[in-house]
Amino acid sequence: MAEHTGRAAKREATARRILDAARAEFAEHGLQATTVRAIARRAGVDPSLVLQHYGSKDKLFALAINLGTEWPDEDVAAHLARVLDVRLDEPSPQVRALVRSMLTAPEATSAMKAFLDDRTRNLAATTDDPDADLRAALTVTSILGLVVARHFLRLDALADISDEQVERIVRPWAGAAMPETPGNAPDEPSC
Repeated sequence: MAEHTGRAAKREATARRILDAARAEFAEHGLQATTVRAIARRAGVDPSLVLQHYGSKDKLFALAINLGTEWPDEDVAAHLARVLDVRLDEPSPQVRALVRSMLTAPEATSAMKAFLDDRTRNLAATTDDPDADLRAALTVTSILGLVVARHFLRLDALADISDEQVERIVRPWAGAAMPETPGNAPDEPSC
């Protein structure tokens, strides 16, 4: 029994190494330019193991870009502030791979659309404003634009944003499209 458990643990560790290597490769090169051989090389395994564990490069990509869709139990202002903190930092390999590939790979396009639609629905549900869907979509896509401009295009004006600028300018900007209601009003005035 211990031998079986040892093999299962080794198999799981190998699968994790392959997935981590795939995330790094997809983040650096996108779906189309990444090869199974490059993933295997980075993971330190034979290319056949990549396919044995994940079936295909496309299936591995779908797992590698999974961002999850849980909506936290917090008010909108706090959530948007946390999202900005995450998005202003260097993106995770999953985000880098997805953004790098979303305009050229149908799988990435579908995954990004599903993720943004989910974020938009959840944000819109926090208010009864008649324009909630549009306001939420503007907020979600604006944050995506910030990620692209800061981390992929590396716009000079966004490169060295200070903590004070994040508090004074970026956070109020991100929440500006959403109406302030008792459920999502910030604790302090945002002017």
